[in-house]
Amino acid sequence: MLLHFYKMNGAGNDFIVIDNRDLSISLDGDTIAALCDRHRGIGADGLLAVEPAEKGADYKFRYYNADGGEAEMCGNGARCFGFFTSHLGDEEEAPPSSVSFETIAGTLTAELIDEHVRIAMSEPKDLELKTGVRIENFHDDIHSLNTGVPHAVTFVEDLEKLDIVTHGRAIRNHPYFAPNGTNANFAHAIAPDHIAIRTYERGVEGETLACGTGMVACALVHNLLTGAESPIKVDVEGGDTLSIGFEKTGETTFANVTLTGPADFVFEGEIEI
Repeated sequence: MLLHFYKMNGAGNDFIVIDNRDLSISLDGDTIAALCDRHRGIGADGLLAVEPAEKGADYKFRYYNADGGEAEMCGNGARCFGFFTSHLGDEEEAPPSSVSFETIAGTLTAELIDEHVRIAMSEPKDLELKTGVRIENFHDDIHSLNTGVPHAVTFVEDLEKLDIVTHGRAIRNHPYFAPNGTNANFAHAIAPDHIAIRTYERGVEGETLACGTGMVACALVHNLLTGAESPIKVDVEGGDTLSIGFEKTGETTFANVTLTGPADFVFEGEIEI
């Protein structure tokens, strides 16, 4: 069969998007992995599927990593999803200013603001500062926070010289984070309200140019470690700077967490599967 697809990217994090509102498309993990293969397929960090909502939102969000496994959430994918679904209505009408969608991590809302999309994120959970996790040839403290998916966060002096694949893989597969593993983020403070990050992403099993939930995790841990106020700017390897907003509700708790950044169409096409 021919699969009609769209290619999108959010801050360099790229996705295949399919419109499956009629539930006529059924893709197994191997097929999704083949579609995401950058040499023999379309190439992407993951696949987004638009499905009908079940609990009163506008749409249902399904996200699959490049290895074909389904994940709870993806921040950059959610921005692309919100932008994509906002254009599914009548072409003669202006796109809505916001779209809601159900994810495994909860119902989210995407707000369109000029050329950017702001996602109202799910409430962070499972915070653990200074987990005590240690890996070979790495001595910085490793923290942990779930911002829709699990993330390890560590602040380092030099992001450029970091062996992100070696260290990221070791953290991602550390027994502390078993059985599902974690994403591994490495951050550096540029200014009190500005950080840069690099991410080794679970499911991609390598570095990605951006990770939305990882940006949120790093920004919130930065606040907890330094007291930096909202919003916090985050530079990613894709070259973009995004903004993380939040409200502090307690010593280690947050509400109204948002992720604001670009979401772009790249191309559309058909591929035989």
